[in-house]
Amino acid sequence: QVQLVESGGGLVQPGGSLSLSCAVSGRTVSSNSMGWFRQAPGKEREFVAAITPSGQTTYYADSVKGRFTISRDNAKSTLYLQMNSLKPEDTAVYYCATKKPGTTHYFLGNYDYWGQGTQVTVSS
Repeated sequence: QVQLVESGGGLVQPGGSLSLSCAVSGRTVSSNSMGWFRQAPGKEREFVAAITPSGQTTYYADSVKGRFTISRDNAKSTLYLQMNSLKPEDTAVYYCATKKPGTTHYFLGNYDYWGQGTQVTVSS
């Protein structure tokens, strides 16, 4: 059974940084693209970032480009999201997911396995 477990969320002041991790078990993900999504209260889940299996290509939402960095360590079956210069509008539950092969990176319907989410709150 595939399991994804996010960690690293918390409360941070505006301008601060957080690093999220997503540990994957039950599946070899070195051949899958993976992504991060987020969902704020009362809003739809939205794309944040994605990374190809090798880690050579990354994709970002315009709202986080230049502030967030996605990376992965296939040997550890772990996905990461480094978040810098955080803003109150980044407050959300953050989810990691594995992507179905041959599909686009931005659409959440193209992701098959999801973690339970980790809360990120940016507030002074």
